[in-house]
Amino acid sequence: MTNQVSNEWTLAIKGMTCASCAGRVEKALLNVSGVVTAEINLALETAQVSGIGKVTTQQLVDAVVAAGYQAQSLSAEHDSTEHLTESYRQNQWWPSALAAILSLPLVIAMIVQWLGWQGQLSGWLQWALATPVQFWLGWRFYKAGWHALKAGAGNMDLLVAIGTSAAYGLSVYLLFSPSHGAGAHHLYFESSTIVITLVLFGKWLEGRAKSQTTEAIRALNTLRSEFATVVKNGQPEQVSIALVKVGDLVLVKPGERIAVDGTVQSGDSQVDESLITGESLPVSKKVGDKVTGGAMNGEGLLTITTNAVGAETVLARIVRLVESAQAKKAPIQRLVDKVSTVFVPVVLVIAALTLIVWGLFNGNWEAAIINAVTVLVIACPCALGLATPTAIMVGTGVAAQHGILIKDAEALELAHAIKTVAFDKTGTLTEGHPKLINMQSTTKEVSAQDTEQLLMLAATLQAGSEHPLAKAVTNAANAKGLQLQIVQDLQALAGRGVVGEVGGQKFYFGSTRLMNDLKVNLSSFKEDALALEQKGYSISWLAQTRALENFAPKLLGLFAFGDAIKATANKAIADLEQLGIITVLISGDNQGSASRVASQLGISQFYAQVLPDEKASIVTQLKQDGLVAMVGDGLNDAPALAVADVGIAMSSGTDVAMYTSGITLMRGDPALVAHAIDISKRTYQKIRQNLFWAFIYNVVGIPLAAMGMLSPVLAGAAMALSSVSVISNALLLKLWRPIK
Repeated sequence: MTNQVSNEWTLAIKGMTCASCAGRVEKALLNVSGVVTAEINLALETAQVSGIGKVTTQQLVDAVVAAGYQAQSLSAEHDSTEHLTESYRQNQWWPSALAAILSLPLVIAMIVQWLGWQGQLSGWLQWALATPVQFWLGWRFYKAGWHALKAGAGNMDLLVAIGTSAAYGLSVYLLFSPSHGAGAHHLYFESSTIVITLVLFGKWLEGRAKSQTTEAIRALNTLRSEFATVVKNGQPEQVSIALVKVGDLVLVKPGERIAVDGTVQSGDSQVDESLITGESLPVSKKVGDKVTGGAMNGEGLLTITTNAVGAETVLARIVRLVESAQAKKAPIQRLVDKVSTVFVPVVLVIAALTLIVWGLFNGNWEAAIINAVTVLVIACPCALGLATPTAIMVGTGVAAQHGILIKDAEALELAHAIKTVAFDKTGTLTEGHPKLINMQSTTKEVSAQDTEQLLMLAATLQAGSEHPLAKAVTNAANAKGLQLQIVQDLQALAGRGVVGEVGGQKFYFGSTRLMNDLKVNLSSFKEDALALEQKGYSISWLAQTRALENFAPKLLGLFAFGDAIKATANKAIADLEQLGIITVLISGDNQGSASRVASQLGISQFYAQVLPDEKASIVTQLKQDGLVAMVGDGLNDAPALAVADVGIAMSSGTDVAMYTSGITLMRGDPALVAHAIDISKRTYQKIRQNLFWAFIYNVVGIPLAAMGMLSPVLAGAAMALSSVSVISNALLLKLWRPIK
């Protein structure tokens, strides 16, 4: 059976006004043959679609258009806020302002009548003022409502169109009725016009507020440079960033923004990376250091060798991940989606029952129509569809500004309920730059250079590894100027070490567990190794295979490594304890080293000498007591990161760890773990508050409207206020600051 190609698309959707609209667009996309998933974000006005087979972009666009909406494809490098900005431009202020001007005389007349004064407008003048509001300024509701009706569904626009048309139609009937006439006191033109005005005004405010929820993305996009100064034939030349290639030399002047990801070839400076990593202090950069496109250069002149451009830069990846997180649905949103799909039909039934009950049992068909209109108006589910995505957008945006990259909405929602945080040790709680502290040889018959020979062999085996201990060995060998040899048949033994052939002989370099598996005799260094481990040093061994295969490999030497605990590690553990979260240390290192780090940081529960698959098993066990987050930075942490309810990776670690995790910390600072959980708690709190407000308007308002205790005017005001209050509440997340 042939493998089918999987594709993903991002579409900008125009015309969605409520949760029911989003549900209909999702249903239309899922009905396209080959589409596997479709996630609609009402706040971002986007659709994230994945599919297999020969699905085309045009098929997806056609499906959306058939459902009554407009769609266009967004490219991978497209700024997801551009179409929102354009949408906001189209959603101008003047329609609501003009509607307010035309409605104002009707409102004044209504207030005058309430006060018992005489001053009601002529019925014909009321009709003249209300008609352009109803059919010109309110035409958008008829258009969108008609598309929804053709698709066999309902939405906010349909409710507004039916409700205001009923009030307008009743007024026209009364105006032309012989028993009432143009001077009648019971016309309801003000109800229809004010409802349309309030809805238009609410949508305008909503558009403005939604534009603020994407500020984080816009701020990141402003860091992208349009031009770069490339050194060609020894001469600087300013070119478009699109023309810069990997390997080009880019000159960055003092005070300029760095245009590409690269490595400093010459010069030194202080670089401000605050908008990328959240680190407020400038970082010193010298020859050999890596720099990130979007950072601001200080007072020094830098020449950079380009490592990545365009969509492959760190900044571009961050933008894509934040956009993806904002577009994804949180688990709680699925419940909202289910409610919204049946909401509008239920409201229509309630409105019909209100009309029938008031008309038949009370005999007052005017009151029946007005009460049914009020039910339709107050029930618009705008706030319901905006409650979750707006909170997620603001939460992920403010987190990104503080160096916390939340890659999916599920991680953001789950993180608030974490009970246990499991930490890897090396590179996570420690600096991850261990140094070779001690080296001893067991071979007595070789010359005085035996330790250098051991170091050369170990460095030869570890030359291609990114593991911190491997780098410590190779750095020590480079410092002594040792010439490394060629290694053949090199194999990595997951979580234990490496094996390879050097000079025709097979050597093993790795942990005590590897030596025990190989049945290597370690007795000659038992006491020394124990003493070093008790001091917190990590131990590795070098062994050589004997000529006779039935003999265990021969021990050649011992290597001891030391790694400093990160300055912020104590604060990280203290902050988590303040949040009521249990901390656990899971390390592949020896008992003594793990014990020392756990003791110094106040972590009571720790596991040592753990293999990658065993890390995943331990995390699975911890999950029995509640949600677990795993924090790591290495390839060996990937299984545990994947198994954990929330994986949190350090950006200073491997790409595999970052791809496996739901949250990436843009600085190698473990204190950001507590900050990530805190912003998750605040965001989830906002989601719950928003859903409460979205539901409470309807739960309280619909019965009151059905009982005749609300007017259409108040219903329209409440409906508009519900959407604005939900978005405004979400925007309060922008005030969040990390735990001090």
